[in-house]
Amino acid sequence: MALDLYKYVASYDNFPEKGVTFRDISPLMENGEAYREATDKIVRYARDKKVDLIVGPEARGFIVGCPVAYDLGIGFVPARKKGKLPGKVVGASYGLEYGKSSLYIHADAVKPGQRVLITDDLLATGGTIKATIEMVEKLGGIVVGTAFIIEISELKGRDKIKDYDLLSLLQY
Repeated sequence: MALDLYKYVASYDNFPEKGVTFRDISPLMENGEAYREATDKIVRYARDKKVDLIVGPEARGFIVGCPVAYDLGIGFVPARKKGKLPGKVVGASYGLEYGKSSLYIHADAVKPGQRVLITDDLLATGGTIKATIEMVEKLGGIVVGTAFIIEISELKGRDKIKDYDLLSLLQY
């Protein structure tokens, strides 16, 4: 019997902006069975897509993407902030409510033709995911899908990644 994953997500009213309820997966991660069920669903999705590589932005992308990559026996590539990766990198910028930021990945991390799944815990405004897609494609990778534990529909992140297949386990 499947768990009700909604029970394992914390809510923070009016964050990051008034009228929006922010969701956090910390309670989900504390329950091994719930977290395993969530990542298993993403693993099945990735298998169906015949994924060669997982890419995830910053810390929460790692938390979701690393166990999926491990279960599939494939690599995981982090998308990080400037200065957090050694060697040659490629980058992409995205907008924030207070300006712009950028993410970077190693210039040789994605090989041309590799089938890539981009993972994160949360799809909010979609900026970091769009930037990650741009970097993967700049390196010749093929983004075959995106996968999230939570999607906050009100923030319209789906609009930034509308041309890509999307798996969202929990929608708010």
